[in-house]
Amino acid sequence: MIYRVVEFLRARRAFVMFSDWHLAANFSLPLPYRGRLAPSPTGFLHLGHARTFLLAQERARAAGGKLVLRVEDLDRERCRPEFRAALLEDLAWAGMAWDEGPFYQSERRDVYLSAWRRLAAMGLVYPCDCTRRDVLRAAGAPHAEEEAAEPIYPGTCRPAEARPREESSPDGRNWRFHTSAGEPIAFDDALAGPQAFTVGRDFGDFLAWRRDGVPAYELAVVSDDAAMDITEVVRGVDLLRSTARQILLYRALGHPPPAWCHAPLLTGPDGRRLAKRAGALSLREMRAVGMMVTEALAVAER
Repeated sequence: MIYRVVEFLRARRAFVMFSDWHLAANFSLPLPYRGRLAPSPTGFLHLGHARTFLLAQERARAAGGKLVLRVEDLDRERCRPEFRAALLEDLAWAGMAWDEGPFYQSERRDVYLSAWRRLAAMGLVYPCDCTRRDVLRAAGAPHAEEEAAEPIYPGTCRPAEARPREESSPDGRNWRFHTSAGEPIAFDDALAGPQAFTVGRDFGDFLAWRRDGVPAYELAVVSDDAAMDITEVVRGVDLLRSTARQILLYRALGHPPPAWCHAPLLTGPDGRRLAKRAGALSLREMRAVGMMVTEALAVAER
């Protein structure tokens, strides 16, 4: 295990330096400040998670604000009890301290149902029976590994015009958010700078509710961040496109969007971003050999 840690850290050219964005913690801070840590117990946390969470914590502390811990445990297949238990332990070991929580998304179904019903009443969601394979086939797109590469929905199940829905529950079917082609979405990011997306070019109608009875990621995080009065979202730069979709939901639900701060991704020796499913170096492994997160980041910067 020691060999694995050392070899991983030797590939330091693959890291985006912590100090480059660590300095950004004192700039562009919304006040009053309420930030959040939002880990998902689909595996053991790795160094990339800790790096982004440290930035979130530092920005909250620099602003004299609050930090909320929200565990995003809606993935029933991948979220496991051992990961959920380890998550709190690993966060504390890595130096994380939060002011509120932990809150668990799996216990907040009523919040998401309320948001879905508001969208349904406005005719902004519609049922969709298409599978991901159907969408890929219709779009003529290759199978993609990354969420950012999601093909644009071709509108197979989209009604000719938006209309209020009378269903009391979304369960048992996929539901998509009704977008308007050509609508621009622009926002300034504390680290990534000005961002601009266009509906229909960068993404299309996206999932708001899944047939297995849980909200899609976009609806869940928007509902929670609004309910928890989050004023800034700190996360990885791979979620910039998701931010554009979420801004549409904020507009539809009448909530002011938070400020955004998307950090560069931490990559491994192969140049690819760290991922639980790809066997990224976990905080547990670092802890087992007595190496602290700050030490690992310092080694990576040399």
